[in-house]
Order: sequence, then structure tokens, then C-alpha cells
Amino acid sequence: MSGPRHDASLYRERDVVPIRRALISVSDKTGVTELATALQAAGVEIVSTGSTAQRIREAGVEVTDVAAVTGSPEMLDGRVKTLHPKVHGGLLADLRLEHHETELGELGIEPFELVVVNLYPFVETVASGSPANDIVEQIDIGGPAMVRAAAKNHANIAIAVSPESYPTIIESLANGGTTLTSRRELAARAFAHTAAYDTAVAAWFAEDTLAGDADGMPGQLTIQAEKISDLRYGENSHQRAAIYTRVGGHGIAQAKQLQGKEMSYNNYVDADAALRAAYDMQLPAVAIMKHANPCGIAVGESKAIDQIASAHLRAHECDPLSAFGGVIAANRSVTLKMAENLRDIFTEVIIAPDFEPAALEVFREKKNLRVLQLPADWKQERMDVRLVSGGALLQDADLFGEDIEAVAESWKLVAGEKPANISTPELVFAWKACRAVKSNAIVLADKLATVGIGMGQVNRVDSCKLAVERAGDRVVGSIAASDAFFPFSDGPEALMDAGVKVIIQPGGSVRDQETIDLANERGVAMYFTGERHFFH
Repeated sequence: MSGPRHDASLYRERDVVPIRRALISVSDKTGVTELATALQAAGVEIVSTGSTAQRIREAGVEVTDVAAVTGSPEMLDGRVKTLHPKVHGGLLADLRLEHHETELGELGIEPFELVVVNLYPFVETVASGSPANDIVEQIDIGGPAMVRAAAKNHANIAIAVSPESYPTIIESLANGGTTLTSRRELAARAFAHTAAYDTAVAAWFAEDTLAGDADGMPGQLTIQAEKISDLRYGENSHQRAAIYTRVGGHGIAQAKQLQGKEMSYNNYVDADAALRAAYDMQLPAVAIMKHANPCGIAVGESKAIDQIASAHLRAHECDPLSAFGGVIAANRSVTLKMAENLRDIFTEVIIAPDFEPAALEVFREKKNLRVLQLPADWKQERMDVRLVSGGALLQDADLFGEDIEAVAESWKLVAGEKPANISTPELVFAWKACRAVKSNAIVLADKLATVGIGMGQVNRVDSCKLAVERAGDRVVGSIAASDAFFPFSDGPEALMDAGVKVIIQPGGSVRDQETIDLANERGVAMYFTGERHFFH
């Protein structure tokens, strides 16, 4: 159903609109008293609500309560304050139309020329981890109604939804009023504000619903994000790029940069991949990344005095050549010892939950090193979203449960016998590390550290050969993990020829028996996990 239409000849031109009456109701009270003081000095009548009215009065500015305008007190714990014809008539009257002006006069309703409203802190309440009932109470109803009404009626009203717009309003007081151009710009910001707010609410409901829904994905996918900053360029210098923070996010976009050059697009991608790998491990661990693939992943030696420093050295030893110019993630606080280990290693980024003050002092000597501290509430995402041309893909994140070692005990030993010198945690480490490698992925691991990695090849046997080549002599006695089944026995054969003693793979190939027979013939233990870990 369409709205009412009017003959264009009925509209009277309005460019500059003097501000005589303003409605102010804000959650973010930054700068509101300065604005109210300027409005009062210009002779503007101010109508306000609740705590906003109180704040303005405390600044010595005269204010009229909304209840005095509507004749109705606030009700239902403040849920109903401004939803009244005396308010919305003054917001929606198009004074370019003579009969609207006449109707207002007959009803005793005064128009507004300025509305200053920002909405309840819904996003902040969600981020604080508040219970659902508290979050629901931060879903603003009257605020968006006022913002949208004023923005729709921008021909007559200026709408400010952010303290950043207050200087524009104050300047207009000295110039006789707001211009149509400025009101349109303010209206555009206002609609973006309410759109982002509604998206945040919708996203929360969708995520909350999805958390309890094991059978399907949401019917609508809403993602609301705000630009933090432009980046110098994207993956390549001819591509534009920016970093955005997502509502409710607890990841790398919310990390605090403590020092170093500005982060690049590629820095963010690599650092996020490194975090994914390091935080798969429960013990102190470090991952070193280049081009979203690991150069090395390791857990600190149990007997080491400084386990995170030990983890870094062991990860670095996997592929020192590739680690040059790498990105490092640690799942524990970075110590002085680890920082000292990095003195002579060119590193682009290091990201961790915390840093010892002495470690930061060492890093200050490397002025170009980007040092990022994770937010205290950092957590791995439950869902993965990827844009494709014309749409998006959504999937559950590929996460390991906390009971992964118990699950490993149920892996099917299909060939050979488990070597007495290899523990279940070592098998689990190899399997977890393999998930961090782009498919086709082969990881060789020994004593909770990677020793050879084959990644991103278009056939699995080449990944096997690459992992063996990078491991060198360290391949002997190691554990091999494959992110998917072996379609032929040639890949496992290359691993066995090199000296691998255990192979972990999902199983499921029509030629599984050929691989099993080969493993039995060579005396190599082989486990089927029944679970694949592709990473594209």
C-alpha cells in the first residue's frame, strides 16, 4: 500500500529552517550539555526526557519534560515516553504543506526543527555478556521511531544521531538555521544509524536462535560492521581495503596495536590464521604464519622454564627460511625470553593475549614490528562467513572440542600398532596442526612440534613429498597427519619410505584397503579419525 501523494504545486520551498524548538533524548550524553547551552543562548525551546532532561538541567539550561508536552507520564518502566501524537505530530508535520500547518494549529501541536537522539546501548550490552532479559531491555523503540520520523521529514527538521554532528548544529544557529543540504546529509546518517542498530538486534536474535538450533541455518543473515580505518591497500597495491569491527566481535579486529607500522590487509589475514592455529592448542603454543599457511606450530616443552619461549623456538625450527617476515601468534603472554629470541628474526606481526613489560621494551628496539594485544574476551568464532559473487556462504566453524583427547582414544587403529614412545596428546597435536594448513594438507610432527608441512597442493602425493622434503632427517619416526583421505596409496608410500611411523587420516576412500595393507606390510600404525578438516 502506497502512502499519500500531494500535488507538487502545494509544496512551499524551504531551504534554511530556523531552529525554534528542539527535542533531545540521548543515551550517549557526550557533548549534550554544550549543545543545550548553545541552543538556549539562541532562544531555542528544549524538550527532553528522563536522564537527558536531568543532565541538561544540571548544566543550568531550562528544559521542558516530554510528559508536560504529552500530558502523559512515562509508563511501563520507561518503555513508553515519546510514543504520542503530541511528539510525532510535531516530528512528521510537513510544513511545506499549508494544510499540515493548519492541522497542527487545530490540534495544538507545536512542530520541532531539531531532533537530537541516539539509541540505547544495545551493542555494548551484548558485548558485556549481560543476560538476555537485560539485552532485550536495550532494544530501543521510541528512539528509532523519532529518528526515522525526523529523517523522513528532513525538509523541515534536522536530525543529529551522534555528538560528531553537534558542531554542525551549533554553527547553523549563527547562520540563521539549517540548510536543506545539511539536513539531507544528517538524514542519511540517521537512516544508516537506525539500519545498523536494527541489524545488530537482528544479528543477536539470529545468533541466539542458531545457538540452540542444530538442524538448520538462519533464514536471514545479518552482519553489521563499522569501519575502523582504511588500509594502505588490499592484498595488492592496486586494491582498496579497510578494516571493520563487527557488532559483538571478539577477535583480531578488536585487538589493540601497541606499537609498529600500520597493519596491512595481509597482516590481518595472516595474524588471524596464526591465532586459529595457536589457540587450537590447550598447552602454551606458538604458530608462525606466511600467506595464511603455517611455517611452524609447536607446544612448549613441558620441562622448559619458559614454555612460551620454548614453543616459539620449536615452531621456528620447523622452517626457519619461511619464517623470515612471518606473523606470530602465541596463546599465552609473551615473555622477555621469547622477545629476546626474536631479536634477530625479522617478523612482521606478533599477536598475543598479553606481553610482559620487559618483552615490550625489547620490541621497542624493532620499531617496525607490529605488536597486537588481543581483547580480554577473545574467543574463536562459532560460525564462518565467506562472501561469494552474488551472495555468501555460512558454516559452522571447524572447531575441536575440549574432549578431543577422549575422542582420539576412539579413533580406529586400522593398521599396525601404536609405537610405545608416542602418546595420545602427540597424535592429537598432529591432527590439530593439520587443520591449520591449507588443503591439500600434510603435517609431520614430532614431540608436539611440526617438523615438516606440505600445503595447498592440488594433489595429496605432492603435499606428502613437500612435507618430507622440508622435514629432512626429522621425518624419521614422525607422525603424519592428512586433512582428508588418501585416494591412492602413493601418498602414504612416500611418507613411509621417508620413515614416518604413524599416519592419521579420516579414511573413507574406496581404496582404503590398499593403504591399510601397505601400512601393515611396512609396520606403520594408521588411524582413521572419521572426520575431515579441509581448509580452503
